[in-house]
Amino acid sequence: VMVKHETPDRWPALLELLNQSTKSNNPQDRQVQVSYLKVVESNPEAFKPHYRQLLQLFGTVLQDLNNPPALYYCILTLTAMTPYTGSEEMNLMRSLIPNLIVALKHLLKADQDQASEAMEVFDELMESEVSIIVPHIAEIVRFCLETVLKHKLLNPILQTIFPVLSAAPPPGEEDPEDEENDSGDQSDSENPKHCAAQMPLTQACLASENPYERKGGIMCLAVLAEGCADHIRTKMLSSVLQTVCRSLSDSNQVVRSAGLFALGQFSEYLQPDVSKYCDELMPLLLGYLSSLNEAKVGHVTKAFYALENFMENLGSDIAPYLPTLMDTMLSALNNASSLKIKELAVSAIGAIANAAKELLVPYFPPVIESLKGFLTATTEEMRPLQTQALDTLSVLARTIGNDVFSPLAAECVQLGLNLTDTIDDPDLRRCTYSLYSAVSTVSPDCLTPHLTAITTVMLLALKSTEGVTEDKTFVLLDDDDEDEDGKDGDAVLEDEAEPDIHDVAGFSVENAYIDEKEDACDALGEIAFNTGYRQLCLCSPALQKLLDIVLPCFLEAVRTERERQVVMGVFEAMNSVLKSCQGEALKSPGRLQEISHVIRDVLKKKTLCQDSGGDEPDDDDQQAEYDAMLQEFAGEGIPLLASAVPADTFAPFLNDLLPLIMSKAKSSCTVADRSFSVGTIGEVLQALVSVSGGRGVAGRLSNRLLPVLVAGVKDSDAEVRNNSVFGLGSLAQAAGPIVASDYPMMLSLFSNLLTKESDRRVIDNLCAALCRMIMSNVDAVPLEQVELIVMSSKERINLPFCPGMLCSQVADEHFKCTGTVNLVAYLTAWPCCRHMTM
Repeated sequence: VMVKHETPDRWPALLELLNQSTKSNNPQDRQVQVSYLKVVESNPEAFKPHYRQLLQLFGTVLQDLNNPPALYYCILTLTAMTPYTGSEEMNLMRSLIPNLIVALKHLLKADQDQASEAMEVFDELMESEVSIIVPHIAEIVRFCLETVLKHKLLNPILQTIFPVLSAAPPPGEEDPEDEENDSGDQSDSENPKHCAAQMPLTQACLASENPYERKGGIMCLAVLAEGCADHIRTKMLSSVLQTVCRSLSDSNQVVRSAGLFALGQFSEYLQPDVSKYCDELMPLLLGYLSSLNEAKVGHVTKAFYALENFMENLGSDIAPYLPTLMDTMLSALNNASSLKIKELAVSAIGAIANAAKELLVPYFPPVIESLKGFLTATTEEMRPLQTQALDTLSVLARTIGNDVFSPLAAECVQLGLNLTDTIDDPDLRRCTYSLYSAVSTVSPDCLTPHLTAITTVMLLALKSTEGVTEDKTFVLLDDDDEDEDGKDGDAVLEDEAEPDIHDVAGFSVENAYIDEKEDACDALGEIAFNTGYRQLCLCSPALQKLLDIVLPCFLEAVRTERERQVVMGVFEAMNSVLKSCQGEALKSPGRLQEISHVIRDVLKKKTLCQDSGGDEPDDDDQQAEYDAMLQEFAGEGIPLLASAVPADTFAPFLNDLLPLIMSKAKSSCTVADRSFSVGTIGEVLQALVSVSGGRGVAGRLSNRLLPVLVAGVKDSDAEVRNNSVFGLGSLAQAAGPIVASDYPMMLSLFSNLLTKESDRRVIDNLCAALCRMIMSNVDAVPLEQVELIVMSSKERINLPFCPGMLCSQVADEHFKCTGTVNLVAYLTAWPCCRHMTM
């Protein structure tokens, strides 16, 4: 209690006492004296000037292996200090780790409860200073595994978890989604059954006569699709998919429900490979929806979940199923008595629109007619359906085509304004922001008269503290003690008109308000540069004034915001600004450096949201997924910067960022990381094609980038190969004659790839890469050999010709007199993908 209120600098006798704690020859005395270290836990920040001295003391205590209590107190104190350590203590902390592991092993033998508590030091180190334990990670993992194995805990763990997963619930305690007549109003279940999964026991469950055990096996596959996506997608997708498909026709609805959930998980996490099974899965899902009893809302929800995730990745392949899909959805909107069913159908129409785009035009009038009744609702019970209708309306605005949607644009803007004027709901406001943003892509003039009102609401949302609650934990003494004035701690706080920020342990923000702020960021970025406001400002002092306000706010948010999803929204808005304004956005002195540095900090995981984790789930896999998504949003800004300024201006920052990008291309990294790495490299090289000095910079980088891209072409994953082939073509185009000496190696690589490649996207990009090589240095390419290789590949996989002129520039500008008509005709007729626009 005294240490809470008195700094050690003002109490030198305390420090002297701590330093003497290891000097006694009597183990019992050392134990008692070392227990004094616990005082540091009471106020660890106050001891910060003495951390080096204390860490040296810990080094001595941790070697006192015959004194378990001393080890225990020492490790607890180290745990308390870790969040406050800085770079000056880093080396000392790092040197303690080997002794720390040995000490924990001895403590484990003496007192397992104390050892379990002491092992939290690893959690704190990983959360606060992961770099300290990186050199020792293998040793720490071995120690943890040895602890489990030595005590023969592996089988008990599995045998304990798996029965929970597959057990039939007691009467009256059924899982909500398994009930015959669930209402659909239940909250998401946090049942451990949904989290536990162990493959060695799965097969037996799947073959069991017990439906709950079969359900347990299916749920295992479902959750593994998220945590082990790369392995399942590349090694065992067909077999697990067949298992899940069989479960959809199981005699027991409990198993069928689990199968629907699993199929939704597969559709979400196993893309793009799972889309190849469209012909098998779509009839199953459509058949299931047509036969569902709408009273079982939980089952319907899972069916829609699976359907939506699967549809959004189909693209034009959705066409054969469109009539049945839309008949099902429109019937649900018009005939279902459940509001939840209507909400699910409205959401599904949005997913269908994302895939079908203009193919949905014939169904647009009845869809809009149905949505109108939901959009103007005023009752609270209709609110979820109303917000979903707004979201789907925004999707339709972006996908159905300008000519079809433009007549509704002005009405949509007025609808949004009326709703925000009359209804105070963060979810509804969030949806109106998305609607304004979508309308700005279709008919920006409709927004211009209302820009002041629209942007005012969004800026107020960004500044608002609504939904923010303070967590006050400071009291003068213990909760049940009184201060010298006789007032308890809570009373002290209540008497203060304006509490000191230091009295607040933390803040929490309701998710709805976080989502609103994120969508406001996205919408402001898009609206500002789609409307007449952009044309008025572009290349003018007004634009610079706007940029000087907006961009610093974006950068500050990236550095200080605690929620990853908000930071993703900020990056998306900032990338939109960079794409629209190009060099205008970077005219302010130091701005290029600031943006480059925040991207670097995200790639290094040094921002506050990556350090704190915000209010997001504690699940490690999900945290890793959030980090990967955030880094992708940040990485998208690198090619945008490269295309906005002369190459030599950006080169120093690019040299700083490239190692971080290239480090994710290692074979030990995930498929997502490898794809992101080589894809970003390719986009950067493509950006250098069109900027001043780009050829020289690309040439200087070629020796570093070529091995990474070549390795990517040989990768086992089609997406990584696809991005790597694109990157090689972009390197040839950007560096020009500088890489001509590498052409034979690249052509040999492409020739070998074409003999075995079956993925159409990879072959598309390979043909585009050949075009870029020819366009950059026609004399270095043996055209006759290239023609034979490509034509044989076309015949082998029997791809149709496409009227889109992929490389018409090549044909028009470089081959009028070369006589290579067949090659040009072939290359210009090949189906194109997004990476091949020249």
